[in-house]
Amino acid sequence: MTDDTYARRTVLRGAAIGTALPLLPAVAHARAPSAATATAATQAPAETVAHGSTSLRWLGTSGWRIDVGGRTVLFDPYLTRFKTGLFDGVFNPATQIADTDPTFVREFAGRPELILVSHSHWDHIADVPYLAKTTGARVVGTETTFHLLVAFGVDPLQISVAKGGEVLDFGGGLTVEVVASLHSRNKKHSYFAPGTLTAPPAAAPATISDLPEGDTLAFQVTAGSGGPALFLMGASDFAERAAEGLRPDVAMVAVPSSSATHRYVPRLLRTLGLPPVIVPVHWDNFETPLREPVVPDPTMDLSGLIGQVRRESPASRVVVPDYRTVYGADMRPRR
Repeated sequence: MTDDTYARRTVLRGAAIGTALPLLPAVAHARAPSAATATAATQAPAETVAHGSTSLRWLGTSGWRIDVGGRTVLFDPYLTRFKTGLFDGVFNPATQIADTDPTFVREFAGRPELILVSHSHWDHIADVPYLAKTTGARVVGTETTFHLLVAFGVDPLQISVAKGGEVLDFGGGLTVEVVASLHSRNKKHSYFAPGTLTAPPAAAPATISDLPEGDTLAFQVTAGSGGPALFLMGASDFAERAAEGLRPDVAMVAVPSSSATHRYVPRLLRTLGLPPVIVPVHWDNFETPLREPVVPDPTMDLSGLIGQVRRESPASRVVVPDYRTVYGADMRPRR
């Protein structure tokens, strides 16, 4: 761990202690972290991009909009939500992929220069073809994501295929470390639409079952030489050895729907070095509009995850996000 990394983490760790209670809405209740377990720093390290120039907005599911010094990065932007029956008990894998709502997407997505895609299920990739084609943003994703986007008409030269282990420098202090990862598992230790593609399909995908998972990536985005470092997950499992040593300032942790992954939260937090700020994601009903208040997915044990974080990393501050709040680099609401 570098000196800059240590200083950055102690700054955010100290900030985590400055609030008596975490930012939790009514959907979850947990005890506040103990100040006695953390160390505060008095001065932030020098940065290429200042913490104050970084803002974050949750786009629901695992999606994020990250604005860094006037530049926009999107992760798993699923904005034009549509019904599949998933939250009504009548899930239909033959659901047609809905057309993107341009006005709505522009409102929430802005004009990104970079789009990071964890995997190719519909609730992570459905709006990416439109965004890529209309903004010219570079897309980073798996080979399967590449082939699907090409089938949707995205310029192949606009897409960067990654496998995990790459550290990509986008200039101005913005770097992205690609992390080989895993998709979450249901109670049967399985998941929807597995499979990978080695070539574009003959026709553009029409239904959600035409969008296989195609392997899963996580990303660590660092804004400036001094941070913050943001760990982004698109599913509630991870490759422990691939994520070892990342030590992010803020970890966006996907909430699991089952206990199929052994000691998921304890292993993840220890692997990431007990991040100062933990943000649960992928716990919402992602078939409700983003303009409306967050509706929790009843199958996701959000309170259980928060409780595990409290036990494993009592000095970490837990922030349960909502759709309407713009957060700063330390995940405190911007004023």
